[in-house]
Amino acid sequence: MTTTSTRPAVFFDRDGVLNHDAGYLSEASKFKWMEGAREAVKLVNEAGYFAFVVTNQSGVGRGFYEESDVDALHQWMAEELAAVGAHIDAFEYCPDHPEAPIERYRRDSHRRKPGPGMITDLMQRFPVATEKSFLIGDQERDLEAARAAGIRGLLFREGNLATFVRETLKLA
Repeated sequence: MTTTSTRPAVFFDRDGVLNHDAGYLSEASKFKWMEGAREAVKLVNEAGYFAFVVTNQSGVGRGFYEESDVDALHQWMAEELAAVGAHIDAFEYCPDHPEAPIERYRRDSHRRKPGPGMITDLMQRFPVATEKSFLIGDQERDLEAARAAGIRGLLFREGNLATFVRETLKLA
């Protein structure tokens, strides 16, 4: 029998945690990293944790931008992180919204936070040590998603994200 060793994970909300929430952000030119965000991801990498991004992107369902725009922005973020020696293991987003004007995205989705689907999908794809993993979010719906997925949820509202992560990892 082969066992895959598990690793803890940090699930980052995107808007309001990794970057300043500019509302329906889809362009790198409007993206502004949160203070300490790139360093925070690097700290997570160096600690041996998976680093994931889980983000609601109803702007797609609302017709403000395309899924290809979200993918391009995430690729740009990955390149920016690589420049400081950091990486995200996987980006997950949910374009759905129950009131989306675009029909194919108009639905209640278990992947849309506060649903846990993006987190649980990642935990099925990667060997995540659930009991040591946590999510960092800036909204109550992020924390609800974490609880529903069986991991800790931590609220980040302001300050330096690297300092927040460094303190959290000390307690882990």
